[in-house]
Amino acid sequence: MNKNIKSIIVIPARFASTRFPGKPLVNLHNKPIIQHVYDAVKGLGLPVIIATDNEIIEKSVKAFGANCVLTSPDHQSGSDRIAEVIKELDYDLIINVQGDEPFIQIEPLKELIQAFNDKSVDVASLMHKLTSLDEINNPNNVKVVCSKNNYALYFSRSPIPFNRDGNEEVTYFKHIGVYAYRKQALLDFVKLPMGKLEKIEKLEQLRFLENEYRIKMIETNYRGIGIDTPEDLVKAEILISNEQLAMSN
Repeated sequence: MNKNIKSIIVIPARFASTRFPGKPLVNLHNKPIIQHVYDAVKGLGLPVIIATDNEIIEKSVKAFGANCVLTSPDHQSGSDRIAEVIKELDYDLIINVQGDEPFIQIEPLKELIQAFNDKSVDVASLMHKLTSLDEINNPNNVKVVCSKNNYALYFSRSPIPFNRDGNEEVTYFKHIGVYAYRKQALLDFVKLPMGKLEKIEKLEQLRFLENEYRIKMIETNYRGIGIDTPEDLVKAEILISNEQLAMSN
C-alpha cells in the first residue's frame, strides 16, 4: 500500500434494511454480522469507523471495542452516511466496506488502495467473474461491463453484455459493493442529485457514471457472500461451517 495516501475504512451500518431489518446485529456463527466485518478489515492496519443511524447498533459496536459514530437518520445511502463522518477528518482516501460483507478479505482491499497510485483515479471498486447462469441472471447480482482499461462503462441488474447471437464467448462480472474514493470525490458525489439511471436500476454507483466520473474496476478472486436477505444468512452459516471443517481436517 502507498503509505503517502492517508486512508481510513468506514463501514456504514443501517438498522432499517428493507429486505432484512436489523441485519447488522443478526448473529452469524455466534457474533453479529457487523462484528465479522470489523474483524475482517482491522487486519489491514488502518483506522476503522462504523457509521450508523441506530443507538442499538452503536451500543453493540462499542461493546466489541470498535469506534462508532452516530449519524443522521435521514441519509438515503451509505455514501451519505460516510460523507457525514469523514467531512471534517484529515484523510485522503476513504474505503467503504458494506456492513453486510462478513467475508471481506485484506488482499482485495490492498489492491483497491493500490489503484490510487494512479493520480487520475478518483473512485475504484471490486468485481469478480460470474460462472453460473443462475448467478448471471439473478438481479440481486449487479453486473458490470468495462472498458479495455477496466473503467466501468455500465452497471446493471440485467445480464450485460447481452449475447445476441449466442455464439460469442462472454465473460460476466459481478460488482462487489466495496468502494474507495478520494475524499473530495465522495464529498462532491453526495451533493449530486439522484440520476435517472440510478432511479431505474436502484444502483447508486450509476450516479457517478451519469456525472462523468470514472470508476476503476479491480478484478479479484474474492467472492464471499454479501448478506442481503435471511436466505443469504443461511448460506453464510454453511460457508463458515465448511471453512472451519476444512481447517480442522
